[in-house]
Amino acid sequence: MSHKDANGDAALLNVSPVDGRYRARTRALERYFSEFALIRYRVRVEIEWYLSLAANPAVDALPALPPDKAERLRAIHRQFSIADARRVKELERSLNHDVKAVEYFVKERFAAIDAGLPAEMVHFACTSEDINSIAYGLMLKEFVAEELLPKLSKTVATLSAMAHRWRDVVMLALTHGQAATPTTAGKEIAIFAARLQRQIRQLQAQEYLAKASGAVGNFNAHQFAYPEVDWLTHSRTFVESLGLVWNPLTTQIESHDYMAELFDIVVRINTILIDLARDMWGYISRHYFTQRPVAGEVGSSTMPHKVNPIDFENCEGNLGVANAMLQHLAVKLPISRFQRDLSDSTALRAIGSAFGHVVIALAALERGLGLVEINCAHIAQELAEEQSWEVVSEAIQTLMRRHGLPNPYETLKELTRGRAISRQVIEEFVARLPLADAAKERLRRLTPQDYVGLAAELVERFTPGRKPG
Repeated sequence: MSHKDANGDAALLNVSPVDGRYRARTRALERYFSEFALIRYRVRVEIEWYLSLAANPAVDALPALPPDKAERLRAIHRQFSIADARRVKELERSLNHDVKAVEYFVKERFAAIDAGLPAEMVHFACTSEDINSIAYGLMLKEFVAEELLPKLSKTVATLSAMAHRWRDVVMLALTHGQAATPTTAGKEIAIFAARLQRQIRQLQAQEYLAKASGAVGNFNAHQFAYPEVDWLTHSRTFVESLGLVWNPLTTQIESHDYMAELFDIVVRINTILIDLARDMWGYISRHYFTQRPVAGEVGSSTMPHKVNPIDFENCEGNLGVANAMLQHLAVKLPISRFQRDLSDSTALRAIGSAFGHVVIALAALERGLGLVEINCAHIAQELAEEQSWEVVSEAIQTLMRRHGLPNPYETLKELTRGRAISRQVIEEFVARLPLADAAKERLRRLTPQDYVGLAAELVERFTPGRKPG
């Protein structure tokens, strides 16, 4: 399908940056969240419901359909075109009802395929929300499986590769923005990979609920027309045949609790990514990382030397917008007055915009990570600074504890707190300690570069994925 304007200016005229400025990054989302996509999903549900009725021997108003005719009916949604969507919108303008327009469109197409098909069994006993709840369930499940999870897995793979590559690159940790016990660059990156992987597992386990139970969720019309049909079994079998989870207890609408669960998981993922983007921004600012300049790009309109961390800033900004939208949807959608109000309907249409900002952010993050290089020389220089040896004070006071020396923490606090400490100061302090020669020798060999604990082993054992190569 093609949505391109004849003059090619759509990106300049769209109000939303999701469909305008960032169109190249979000084009794939049109198959899930566009008006075209929503109509196509609704057509799919209408046809599948009709086929489920035809397959039920107790529903005598519909003959059993041979497989070839069933496939011809399914082709209506599988081959759904822009022209078809225009026809639905034309019907909607006269009806002023979007789902009823889909019903009439399906009836038209059925008549074109076979005038003998009982067209009035289209939308039988359905309320609009039977169609919508399944349509949105399919939309979200397919987007997550086909687009979101692969992009997140790619990010985890990128971070895991960086973690392994920089496993042994020792750098000063920064707690409260101040120099702290040394760590390795790889281990700090591995943390983000592991955090994301945990949330991905929850995202993979997410359920997608739907209903097919009529105007207020009681099967009133179904039962009145066909009391001999086991409608609970039929409804459940139908919903589950589409890969969704059947919700038997609803009002007119499915309660949207699963959507809140899904959006909350994505918000947590986004929050982790914001944390990563800010850390990368900070490490670049401290020259721990550098960015490869891209030929032809400009970093500033007036300062020629600039190579700004714009991809990480873009990521942070878009994820912030996405979280604001997703958090609103998560707390709004599960609330509906009595058996339903229409406020959820208009809010649901913002799902695509929210996920659009997520996709834009992930593309920016991937680009930013791809341009980052570690600045080993600067990191090593910072560790070797003559006045940064206070970071080994933790090691000294801990060893003093082991050997039973009095007040080790307080002694090191008196020596180092708020001061720049040189190697000479540490060596003179160690020389005065009442320790055995073996313990003193361990302290004499201690340097900030060597004081990294099990950082490398943590990367090897707990980073998601295998070590490259």
